[in-house]
Amino acid sequence: MEQRRLGRSELRVPVLGFGTATFGGEGAFASAWGATTPDEAARLVDAALDAGATFFDSADVYANGHAEELLGRALAGRRARALVATKAGFRAGAGADDVGAGRRHLIAACESSLRRLGTDWIDLYQLHGFDALVPVEETLGALDELTRAGKIRFAGCSNFSGWHLMKSLGASERGAGPRYVAHQAYYNLLAREYEWELMPLAIDQEVATIVYSALAGGQLTGKLVRDRPPPDGSRLAALAPLGPEYPREQLHAIVDELAAIARELGRTVAQVALAWTLARPTVATIVLGARTEPQLRETLAAAELRLDEHHLKRLDDASARSPIYPYWHQRLTMRERNPPPVR
Repeated sequence: MEQRRLGRSELRVPVLGFGTATFGGEGAFASAWGATTPDEAARLVDAALDAGATFFDSADVYANGHAEELLGRALAGRRARALVATKAGFRAGAGADDVGAGRRHLIAACESSLRRLGTDWIDLYQLHGFDALVPVEETLGALDELTRAGKIRFAGCSNFSGWHLMKSLGASERGAGPRYVAHQAYYNLLAREYEWELMPLAIDQEVATIVYSALAGGQLTGKLVRDRPPPDGSRLAALAPLGPEYPREQLHAIVDELAAIARELGRTVAQVALAWTLARPTVATIVLGARTEPQLRETLAAAELRLDEHHLKRLDDASARSPIYPYWHQRLTMRERNPPPVR
């Protein structure tokens, strides 16, 4: 499988990785995404490794930590074959220090993740969200401690705003701690807001993009049909779409174009949607979610699909949206002074 460099780091990651949000299934939200058993988790990890999808992403809050435990068990005896990423920062307990990006919580959270994962090190340790109550210098200082102790190799972030990321990068340049090498973000054909500011920032600052929900929670698989409810038992039926509601007609227009291209290429709708995302600037890897081996093997086949310019333009046009202020104003007035917007 193709490997891409993760930002300015030495890490090279496969273009498709595997996410463990479905492992364990504890809690109403997690069980709606999936309740993968230990045996199923082991088979999914086997399938990912066999296909070269050796990047595995988790978080301390997935199934209340059970997802990390299942990933650790599945990788037992072959940890060196995998790149393991996990996240911290969301509330993970009832205590005052069981949330956020302060030093006390991050150090304890990392130790707990290492124990659950059954490993001595984490390849990419990510802030699950920005903590406005803690100075970025304190957060980066804690990450520096963990790096110097050999417990994490590189640091990343997730769900940051542009100013969150730039403020952190600036503090790193001043010596506060490690520089974020990657930003894990919600990005797909239906939700292209990442392109307005975060992607140009990532291009300028050489921060890799790790994409999650590249199929918009199942909305871009072709299973959602006009004027019909989601299929029984599907994730779409169990959960409201992640994020804001997008115009339903545009969703169907995007899926129609995906389906047309899929027929032309002899591929699936999901594979074409993933191939479009892999063709976008800064994207290093997509974190795939799957509840079954056949589903995972189908999506892993997207790694070998390359869309030509004609297909990319058709999908770009079908999914185009007018940016919000100030991005529309900048495009209107400063075209000759700024690089062209991300296509």
